[in-house]
Amino acid sequence: MKFTLSWLKTHLETTASVDEIAYALTDLGLEVEGIENPAEKLRPFTIGYVESAEKHPDADKLRVCQVQTKDGLTQIICGAPNARQGITVVIASPGVYVPGIDTTIGVGKIRGIESFGMMASERELELSEEHDGIIELPEGDVGQSFADWLAQHEPARVDPVIEIAITPNRADALGVRGVARDLAARGLGTLKPLTKPEIVAAASSDISVTIDENTLDGCPLFCGRLIKGVTNGPSPDWLQARLRAIGLRPISFLVDVTNFVTYDLNRPLHVFDADKVQGALRVHRAKGSEEIVALDDKTYTLSEGQMVISDNAGVQSIAGVMGGVATGCTDETVNVFVESAYWDPIQIAYTGRALRINSDARYRFERGIDPAFTPEGLDHAVALIQSVVGGDASAVVQAGSVPHTDRAYKLDTDRVVSLVGMDIAAETQRATLTALGFILDGDMAHVPSWRGDVQGEADLVEEVARIASLTKLVGVPMPRAQPGVPKPVLTPGQVRMTTARRTAAALGYNECVTYSFIDQVAASLFGGGTDATRLENPISSEMSHLRPGLLPGLLQAAARNQARGFADVALFEAGDTFTGGEPGDQQPCVAGVLIGRTGPKDVHGAARTVDVFDVKADVEAILAAMGAPAKVQIMRGGDGWWHPGRHGQICLGPKKILGVFGELHPKVLKALDVKGPAVAFTLFPAQIPLPRNKSNTRDALVATDLQAVERDFAFVVDTNVEALTLVNAAAGADKALIADVRVFDEFIGGSLGTGKKSLAITVRLQPMDATLTEAQIEGVAKAIVTKVEKATGGTLRG
Repeated sequence: MKFTLSWLKTHLETTASVDEIAYALTDLGLEVEGIENPAEKLRPFTIGYVESAEKHPDADKLRVCQVQTKDGLTQIICGAPNARQGITVVIASPGVYVPGIDTTIGVGKIRGIESFGMMASERELELSEEHDGIIELPEGDVGQSFADWLAQHEPARVDPVIEIAITPNRADALGVRGVARDLAARGLGTLKPLTKPEIVAAASSDISVTIDENTLDGCPLFCGRLIKGVTNGPSPDWLQARLRAIGLRPISFLVDVTNFVTYDLNRPLHVFDADKVQGALRVHRAKGSEEIVALDDKTYTLSEGQMVISDNAGVQSIAGVMGGVATGCTDETVNVFVESAYWDPIQIAYTGRALRINSDARYRFERGIDPAFTPEGLDHAVALIQSVVGGDASAVVQAGSVPHTDRAYKLDTDRVVSLVGMDIAAETQRATLTALGFILDGDMAHVPSWRGDVQGEADLVEEVARIASLTKLVGVPMPRAQPGVPKPVLTPGQVRMTTARRTAAALGYNECVTYSFIDQVAASLFGGGTDATRLENPISSEMSHLRPGLLPGLLQAAARNQARGFADVALFEAGDTFTGGEPGDQQPCVAGVLIGRTGPKDVHGAARTVDVFDVKADVEAILAAMGAPAKVQIMRGGDGWWHPGRHGQICLGPKKILGVFGELHPKVLKALDVKGPAVAFTLFPAQIPLPRNKSNTRDALVATDLQAVERDFAFVVDTNVEALTLVNAAAGADKALIADVRVFDEFIGGSLGTGKKSLAITVRLQPMDATLTEAQIEGVAKAIVTKVEKATGGTLRG
C-alpha cells in the first residue's frame, strides 16, 4: 500500500514530519516498508543566477557563463540553447552527484576553458524527460536548496511516498483514509470529515441490474448510476501525479478515477461504457467454459460457480476481480455506468486464485471491505466524475441490500489494564475507540462496519493497546510464588534429557534433529508402520507414519553423509518416539549411531573399526550421567533389528530395560542404504529409577579401609554358552560382597575336547564391616561354583 504525504494530508490535518508518521505507522501495526523522498536526492543542488553568458571562443554552441552561486561568482561552461544572461538556474557544484546522467560533477576544462560545475536540466535531475534546455526558475534566492524551492513552489515534485505492509486482518488500512484514521487516533493530527456528496438525479437509469437467487450469498448488494454526456480525456495533473507517485500509469480519467477511489477510500469500482452494454446487467454464476477478454488483454476461461456480470451479449466482467475489454471505456466514451458492489471475500479469493489474476480490486475484496460504504462510495466517485468530465447522473440502481454487520462487545476497562499491563485511564480507552469509529453505548462498543477483524472483547483490548503503544510497556519481574530460592523449573525427565545431550556431545557425537514423521517402510523395519501410527493427512509419502524409534532417522542421516564422502559417522538424537497417536503412546528416548573407524589412518595403525564395546562404553557413560544404578545386568533378547549375537539389553531386572546397545542387523542396514557394519544404542531415560534422596547435594562417599580379595575361577562349558551368562551367575552368588566379575581368559580345544571351552573369571570381594575370614571366602567361592554350574551346565576346571 503506497501513498504520498500530501495525499495523506487531504484526510489528516497534521504538522507531523515524515519520520514521525513512519514511526507511528510501524508502531500501530502498519509497518513501513520504505520511504521514497525525492527531496533528498535534490537537496545538494542549489539555485544560481547567470550574470553573463559569452560565446566560447572555440565552440559556436557553448557559452562561458559567470554565475552567482552559494560559493560566489563561478565560471560554468554550458551548451544549452537557453543559457543566457539574467535567468535563475539550478546549479550542480563540483562533488555533487547527478542522478539523471549517473555522474559526479568535477572541475574540468572544456575546449581549454575551466568549468566549475553544471547548470542542470529536468531530465538530469530525473524530474521529467525534458532536456531541450536547462531549468529556468521564475525566481529564487541564490544559494537556496533546490529541494526547498520545490517544496515551496511545486510540492508535488518532492512529495514523499510512503509504502506500508498491510496484514490480512487490516483491510480497512488499504485506503488512505483508513491510514489517516489510525494516525488521528494516535494523536498525530485530526481526521478531516468526509462529507457525503449530494447527487442530483437527472433521470432514471436505462440500465437495470438483477442478482440471481443462488448468487446472493456472494453478492448481497450491487449499486450503480448511469452518467450521460461525459467528456473523457486525460486526468487532471493532481490526479496523474498521485497515481504516478504510487506506481500506477494514468490512462484516462474514467479509468484513473476508479484507481483513485480504490486507493483513497478503499472502495473498488468498475466503469462500464453504457453504450456497449446490451440490455440489463445480471449478476450470476458461470456455467463453465465461458470466455472473457479482460482489461489486461488476456483471455480467461471461467469455471462453473464463479461469479460474473453479464448482459445480453454474454459475460462482461469477472465479478470483484477484473472487468472486460468489450464494455471498457475509451476516449470516445460519452455514457458510463458506474458499478459499486459488495462481494464475498472467500468466493473472490477462490476465483482470483483459480484464474491467477492479481488486481487491486481482488486484493481488497478478498480481505473484506466496508459493505455499508458501498452506496456512499459510489456517490463519491460519481461526484468526482461530474466535477471533472461533466455529465448527468441517474438515480441509484440497486439490487440486494446492505449486509448486516451490526455487533457490539463489552469494554471492560479494568480488564484492559490487567491484560495490557499498562495503566490506561478508562476515559482514554473510550476516547481511543471513539476515534477509531466505534460507537460507545455505556460499556458496549458498537463495531464500525469497516472493521471486520474485530470479533470479540479481546479485539477491543488489542485496539486500545495498539493505539496506546506497546513500546510504553515497562518490564516488571514476575513475583515469586514463595520466598527464598525458587524451585527447579525443569522436571527430572527434562534434566535427564539435557544431561544425555551434553554427555553424548562430550563423547564426540554430533546431535541430529530429525522429523517425527518417517515413511512406512523405514518404520516397519523398527517395529512400527502400523495403522496406529499412520497420519491421516501426511505431508508426503515419505512422512506418513510417526517414528517408532530414533534409529531410522539417524541411519537415514548417516546414509546421506556416506553418500557425500563422510564415512566415519557419530550421530545421536534425543526426542520422543511413538507407539500410537494418543497422549500416552510416546516416550522419550536417546539414541546414537557409530559407523566407520575410531579415527583417521595414521602410521601407528591405532585406528580400527568401531565395535560393540565402543558403543557399550558410551552407553555406560551416558547412563551414569543420567543417574542410572552402577550395577546392571546385560541380557539378550533384543528386537529383530539388532544383530542376534552382538547386542545386549541393559536391565535392572527381567522387565526393567534401561536401554539396548549393539550391532545393527545387516538386513536393516541394506534396506536403508547404509554401508556397515554399524553399532548403535537406544536408551529409555524414563525407566531409570528416581533417586530416593531428592537433595541437590551428592551422596557421601562410601569408602572402606578393609582389604579386598580376588579369586580366580575357570569353568569348562559348552562352546555355545555365552560369557555373559557365566558372569551374571557369578555376580549373583553374593550381591553384598561381590564388587566385580571380569572375564580374563578363554581357551578352546586341546584337552577339553570338541564342543567345549574354558572361561576364566576374576571375582573381586569387597568387605564393608570386617576383614573376611578364610571360611567366609571359601563359602562365597562354593556359592559361585554352584551358581555357575546351575546356570551354564559347566564344571569347575581342575
